[in-house]
Amino acid sequence: MVELRLPAKSRILEGKHYPMTGQEKNVKRFQIYRWNPDVDENPRYDVYDVDMDQCGPMVLDALIKIKNDTDTTLAFRRSCREGICGSCAMNIDGTNTLACTKPIEEVSGVVKINPLPHMSVVKDLIPDLTLAYAQYTSVKPWLQSDTPAPARERLQSEEDRAKLDGLWECILCFCCTTSCPSYWWNPEKYLGPATLLQSYRWIADSRDDHTGERLDNLEDPFKLYRCHTIMNCTKTCPKGLNPAKAIGEIKQKMVERQS
Repeated sequence: MVELRLPAKSRILEGKHYPMTGQEKNVKRFQIYRWNPDVDENPRYDVYDVDMDQCGPMVLDALIKIKNDTDTTLAFRRSCREGICGSCAMNIDGTNTLACTKPIEEVSGVVKINPLPHMSVVKDLIPDLTLAYAQYTSVKPWLQSDTPAPARERLQSEEDRAKLDGLWECILCFCCTTSCPSYWWNPEKYLGPATLLQSYRWIADSRDDHTGERLDNLEDPFKLYRCHTIMNCTKTCPKGLNPAKAIGEIKQKMVERQS
Protein backbone atom coordinates (compact mmCIF):
# COMPACT_ATOMS: atom_id res chain seq x y z
CA MET A 1 0.00 0.00 0.00
CA VAL A 2 1.27 3.46 -0.90
CA GLU A 3 1.80 5.68 2.13
CA LEU A 4 1.33 9.36 1.46
CA ARG A 5 3.06 11.74 3.86
CA LEU A 6 3.67 15.45 3.99
CA PRO A 7 7.17 16.67 3.09
CA ALA A 8 9.77 16.66 5.83
CA LYS A 9 9.54 19.54 8.28
CA SER A 10 5.97 20.36 7.21
CA ARG A 11 3.98 18.06 9.48
CA ILE A 12 2.60 19.86 12.52
CA LEU A 13 3.65 18.09 15.72
CA GLU A 14 2.35 18.24 19.27
CA GLY A 15 4.12 20.92 21.25
CA LYS A 16 4.24 22.07 24.83
CA HIS A 17 1.35 22.34 27.27
CA TYR A 18 1.19 25.27 29.67
CA PRO A 19 -1.38 24.29 32.34
CA MET A 20 -2.88 26.39 35.12
CA THR A 21 -2.02 25.85 38.77
CA GLY A 22 -5.29 23.99 39.39
CA GLN A 23 -6.95 26.63 41.58
CA GLU A 24 -8.67 28.49 38.73
CA LYS A 25 -12.39 27.86 38.19
CA ASN A 26 -12.90 29.37 34.72
CA VAL A 27 -10.21 27.99 32.41
CA LYS A 28 -10.19 28.10 28.61
CA ARG A 29 -7.74 26.14 26.48
CA PHE A 30 -6.01 27.61 23.43
CA GLN A 31 -4.20 25.54 20.80
CA ILE A 32 -1.81 27.82 18.91
CA TYR A 33 0.33 27.22 15.82
CA ARG A 34 4.03 27.75 16.50
CA TRP A 35 6.94 27.89 14.04
CA ASN A 36 10.29 29.59 14.33
CA PRO A 37 12.36 30.03 11.14
CA ASP A 38 15.54 30.29 13.20
CA VAL A 39 15.13 26.75 14.59
CA ASP A 40 15.37 23.69 12.37
CA GLU A 41 12.22 22.05 13.68
CA ASN A 42 8.74 21.14 12.48
CA PRO A 43 5.88 23.49 13.26
CA ARG A 44 3.91 22.50 16.33
CA TYR A 45 0.78 23.21 18.28
CA ASP A 46 1.39 24.55 21.78
CA VAL A 47 -1.50 24.40 24.24
CA TYR A 48 -2.13 27.17 26.77
CA ASP A 49 -4.66 27.19 29.59
CA VAL A 50 -5.93 30.69 30.39
CA ASP A 51 -7.83 31.87 33.47
CA MET A 52 -10.77 33.68 31.90
CA ASP A 53 -11.52 35.47 35.17
CA GLN A 54 -8.27 37.36 34.59
CA CYS A 55 -8.62 37.85 30.83
CA GLY A 56 -10.58 40.09 28.46
CA PRO A 57 -13.41 38.75 26.28
CA MET A 58 -11.68 38.67 22.88
CA VAL A 59 -9.20 36.20 21.41
CA LEU A 60 -6.62 38.97 21.13
CA ASP A 61 -6.94 39.57 24.88
CA ALA A 62 -6.03 35.93 25.46
CA LEU A 63 -3.06 36.10 23.09
CA ILE A 64 -1.73 39.22 24.84
CA LYS A 65 -2.19 37.57 28.25
CA ILE A 66 -0.37 34.45 27.07
CA LYS A 67 2.51 36.52 25.72
CA ASN A 68 2.72 38.71 28.83
CA ASP A 69 2.27 36.05 31.51
CA THR A 70 3.10 32.64 30.05
CA ASP A 71 5.24 32.59 26.91
CA THR A 72 7.01 35.73 25.72
CA THR A 73 8.24 33.97 22.55
CA LEU A 74 4.74 33.87 21.02
CA ALA A 75 4.66 36.09 17.91
CA PHE A 76 1.60 37.77 16.39
CA ARG A 77 0.62 41.12 14.90
CA ARG A 78 -1.79 43.56 16.54
CA SER A 79 -2.33 47.28 16.79
CA CYS A 80 -5.68 49.04 17.12
CA ARG A 81 -7.71 46.39 19.02
CA GLU A 82 -10.83 47.92 17.44
CA GLY A 83 -11.25 46.05 14.13
CA ILE A 84 -9.81 48.97 12.16
CA CYS A 85 -6.20 48.15 11.27
CA GLY A 86 -6.51 44.50 10.20
CA SER A 87 -3.18 43.59 11.81
CA CYS A 88 -4.46 40.70 13.94
CA ALA A 89 -6.08 38.74 11.10
CA MET A 90 -5.68 35.00 11.66
CA ASN A 91 -7.59 31.74 11.38
CA ILE A 92 -9.62 31.13 14.55
CA ASP A 93 -11.77 28.04 14.98
CA GLY A 94 -11.44 27.35 11.24
CA THR A 95 -12.47 30.81 10.03
CA ASN A 96 -10.37 33.78 8.96
CA THR A 97 -11.22 36.73 11.17
CA LEU A 98 -9.79 39.43 13.43
CA ALA A 99 -8.59 38.31 16.85
CA CYS A 100 -9.56 41.66 18.37
CA THR A 101 -13.24 41.32 17.43
CA LYS A 102 -13.65 37.55 17.88
CA PRO A 103 -15.32 36.80 21.24
CA ILE A 104 -13.83 33.82 23.02
CA GLU A 105 -17.27 32.73 24.20
CA GLU A 106 -18.30 32.08 20.58
CA VAL A 107 -15.87 29.16 20.42
CA SER A 108 -16.99 25.97 22.10
CA GLY A 109 -14.21 23.77 23.43
CA VAL A 110 -10.58 24.43 22.58
CA VAL A 111 -9.83 27.67 20.70
CA LYS A 112 -7.67 26.65 17.74
CA ILE A 113 -5.58 29.46 16.27
CA ASN A 114 -3.55 29.33 13.06
CA PRO A 115 -1.98 31.95 10.78
CA LEU A 116 -3.92 32.98 7.67
CA PRO A 117 -3.98 29.91 5.39
CA HIS A 118 -1.95 29.34 2.24
CA MET A 119 0.52 32.12 3.02
CA SER A 120 4.19 31.83 3.85
CA VAL A 121 4.73 32.24 7.58
CA VAL A 122 7.23 34.71 9.01
CA LYS A 123 6.88 33.30 12.52
CA ASP A 124 4.05 31.72 14.54
CA LEU A 125 0.85 33.62 13.67
CA ILE A 126 2.50 36.20 11.39
CA PRO A 127 1.90 35.65 7.66
CA ASP A 128 4.14 37.08 4.94
CA LEU A 129 1.97 39.67 3.16
CA THR A 130 4.67 40.87 0.74
CA LEU A 131 2.92 39.45 -2.34
CA ALA A 132 -0.52 40.63 -1.24
CA TYR A 133 0.67 44.20 -0.77
CA ALA A 134 2.55 44.14 -4.08
CA GLN A 135 -0.68 43.09 -5.82
CA TYR A 136 -2.56 45.85 -4.00
CA THR A 137 0.01 48.40 -5.17
CA SER A 138 -0.31 47.17 -8.76
CA VAL A 139 -3.89 48.49 -9.06
CA LYS A 140 -2.75 52.03 -8.17
CA PRO A 141 -5.10 52.48 -5.19
CA TRP A 142 -5.22 56.24 -5.21
CA LEU A 143 -7.22 58.94 -6.98
CA GLN A 144 -5.97 59.64 -10.51
CA SER A 145 -7.37 62.77 -12.10
CA ASP A 146 -6.35 64.64 -15.25
CA THR A 147 -7.99 67.89 -14.16
CA PRO A 148 -6.12 70.47 -12.06
CA ALA A 149 -6.61 70.14 -8.33
CA PRO A 150 -9.28 72.54 -7.03
CA ALA A 151 -8.57 75.06 -4.30
CA ARG A 152 -10.39 73.03 -1.65
CA GLU A 153 -11.70 69.61 -2.65
CA ARG A 154 -13.12 67.56 -5.52
CA LEU A 155 -16.88 67.64 -5.07
CA GLN A 156 -19.07 64.58 -5.43
CA SER A 157 -22.84 64.15 -5.41
CA GLU A 158 -24.49 62.21 -2.62
CA GLU A 159 -25.54 59.56 -5.15
CA ASP A 160 -21.99 59.08 -6.42
CA ARG A 161 -20.62 59.02 -2.88
CA ALA A 162 -23.12 56.31 -1.95
CA LYS A 163 -21.65 54.07 -4.65
CA LEU A 164 -18.47 53.80 -2.56
CA ASP A 165 -20.24 52.37 0.49
CA GLY A 166 -19.18 48.79 1.04
CA LEU A 167 -15.84 49.48 -0.65
CA TRP A 168 -13.91 52.11 1.26
CA GLU A 169 -14.42 50.27 4.57
CA CYS A 170 -11.95 47.51 3.59
CA ILE A 171 -9.07 47.39 6.09
CA LEU A 172 -6.78 45.11 4.03
CA CYS A 173 -6.73 42.32 6.60
CA PHE A 174 -6.71 39.83 3.66
CA CYS A 175 -9.08 37.45 5.43
CA CYS A 176 -11.03 37.23 2.17
CA THR A 177 -8.03 36.69 -0.09
CA THR A 178 -6.59 33.91 2.05
CA SER A 179 -9.95 32.12 2.21
CA CYS A 180 -10.26 31.98 -1.60
CA PRO A 181 -9.42 28.65 -3.30
CA SER A 182 -8.82 30.46 -6.59
CA TYR A 183 -6.13 32.49 -4.84
CA TRP A 184 -4.64 29.37 -3.27
CA TRP A 185 -4.26 27.85 -6.74
CA ASN A 186 -2.93 30.98 -8.52
CA PRO A 187 -1.53 33.33 -5.88
CA GLU A 188 1.01 34.96 -8.18
CA LYS A 189 -1.44 35.57 -11.07
CA TYR A 190 -4.88 36.10 -9.56
CA LEU A 191 -5.11 39.39 -7.67
CA GLY A 192 -7.54 38.06 -5.06
CA PRO A 193 -10.74 39.50 -3.53
CA ALA A 194 -9.17 42.20 -1.35
CA THR A 195 -7.15 43.79 -4.15
CA LEU A 196 -10.01 43.56 -6.65
CA LEU A 197 -12.43 45.16 -4.18
CA GLN A 198 -9.92 47.98 -3.70
CA SER A 199 -9.55 48.28 -7.46
CA TYR A 200 -13.31 48.64 -7.92
CA ARG A 201 -13.38 51.25 -5.15
CA TRP A 202 -11.50 53.58 -7.55
CA ILE A 203 -13.26 52.40 -10.71
CA ALA A 204 -16.55 53.35 -9.05
CA ASP A 205 -15.28 56.74 -7.88
CA SER A 206 -16.78 59.54 -10.01
CA ARG A 207 -13.78 61.76 -9.29
CA ASP A 208 -11.29 59.34 -10.91
CA ASP A 209 -10.47 59.87 -14.60
CA HIS A 210 -8.54 56.65 -15.28
CA THR A 211 -11.35 54.08 -15.35
CA GLY A 212 -10.34 52.84 -18.80
CA GLU A 213 -6.73 52.39 -17.78
CA ARG A 214 -7.76 50.55 -14.63
CA LEU A 215 -9.97 48.17 -16.60
CA ASP A 216 -7.20 47.63 -19.16
CA ASN A 217 -4.91 46.58 -16.32
CA LEU A 218 -7.41 43.93 -15.23
CA GLU A 219 -8.12 42.59 -18.75
CA ASP A 220 -6.21 39.39 -18.18
CA PRO A 221 -7.16 35.67 -17.98
CA PHE A 222 -5.84 35.46 -14.43
CA LYS A 223 -5.90 38.86 -12.69
CA LEU A 224 -9.70 39.12 -12.65
CA TYR A 225 -11.26 36.08 -14.29
CA ARG A 226 -9.89 33.44 -11.93
CA CYS A 227 -12.76 34.41 -9.64
CA HIS A 228 -15.33 31.60 -9.76
CA THR A 229 -17.78 33.20 -7.31
CA ILE A 230 -17.10 30.65 -4.58
CA MET A 231 -18.17 33.33 -2.05
CA ASN A 232 -15.71 32.39 0.70
CA CYS A 233 -14.51 35.99 0.58
CA THR A 234 -17.90 37.45 1.42
CA LYS A 235 -18.61 34.84 4.08
CA THR A 236 -15.40 35.48 6.00
CA CYS A 237 -15.04 39.29 5.75
CA PRO A 238 -14.93 40.60 9.35
CA LYS A 239 -16.28 43.98 8.18
CA GLY A 240 -19.33 42.47 6.48
CA LEU A 241 -18.27 43.57 2.98
CA ASN A 242 -18.99 41.77 -0.28
CA PRO A 243 -15.82 41.42 -2.40
CA ALA A 244 -17.58 38.95 -4.72
CA LYS A 245 -20.12 41.63 -5.64
CA ALA A 246 -17.34 44.14 -6.37
CA ILE A 247 -15.62 41.62 -8.63
CA GLY A 248 -18.93 41.05 -10.42
CA GLU A 249 -19.27 44.80 -10.95
CA ILE A 250 -15.82 44.93 -12.55
CA LYS A 251 -16.77 42.10 -14.91
CA GLN A 252 -19.94 44.00 -15.80
CA LYS A 253 -17.88 47.11 -16.60
CA MET A 254 -15.72 44.97 -18.89
CA VAL A 255 -18.83 43.83 -20.79
CA GLU A 256 -20.34 47.30 -21.01
CA ARG A 257 -17.32 48.90 -22.59
CA GLN A 258 -17.22 46.22 -25.29
CA SER A 259 -20.84 46.76 -26.31
